[in-house]
Amino acid sequence: MIDTIDFNHSEQYTLSIRLSTDGITLAVFNPLAGADDAATTTEDRPVDESLPWTANLRQLYDACDWLHRPFRRVNVLVADRRFTLMPLDLYEDALAETVFYHNHLRQENEQVMHNLLRNDQVALLFGFDRSARAFLDRQHPDVRYYAQAALLIHHFSRQSRLGNTRKMFAHLRGEYVDVFCYDHGRLLLANSYKCRLVEDRIYYLLYVWQTLSFEQERDELYLCGLLADKDELLSGLREFVRRVFVMNPSRDMDLQAALAFGDGRA
Repeated sequence: MIDTIDFNHSEQYTLSIRLSTDGITLAVFNPLAGADDAATTTEDRPVDESLPWTANLRQLYDACDWLHRPFRRVNVLVADRRFTLMPLDLYEDALAETVFYHNHLRQENEQVMHNLLRNDQVALLFGFDRSARAFLDRQHPDVRYYAQAALLIHHFSRQSRLGNTRKMFAHLRGEYVDVFCYDHGRLLLANSYKCRLVEDRIYYLLYVWQTLSFEQERDELYLCGLLADKDELLSGLREFVRRVFVMNPSRDMDLQAALAFGDGRA
């Protein structure tokens, strides 16, 4: 539990806050802890979906006094399917809202933000609650905002260069499955589909697989995230795709990626 951490040295720690309708995840990275597997402590907190993000955050900060401590770095990860990509060489701040709302309906009190993924030559645009950002900016003046999808693209891009096959990465969370496809490091697709049932997830993954003409016997499909129905999902996918794997570790790749992702901040 995070409450057991000695925060007398918090100015040397990195705080990451993942915001999702599934809940809020708090992660504290302590470089003084030694081994990588012991350096990060996480804790999940529920959210009240009937309340706006700002109210949920106020309750969180009231309940956790240690959040008011100084940190070396603070990352906020926005886990939402409202994101879109555009070529990096076409990106301009003035065009961000136009491009974003071409793909998503406008929401009240929303701010369009961005991460620049230079290795993948794309800009990822995402929406975030304007009032929630103002609250977090007051708590942490140097906070960095990232779309969860941007961090996953950054992480999977490196993984996709290994070997000599095309790769699909499926990140499962709550009611959604995020799909990222690569051809030897080149990003082919990044999208999010609303589906909770195993049958629906298998359908969407195989639909993308077929649409991109991935090879049934040769190319690879990797699963990660919240794998509550792992065995059923693996069994169903392996009827059609030979090489299906579960990534290790399967969770919190975005939190680890945020520690090293210093470029492309919003």
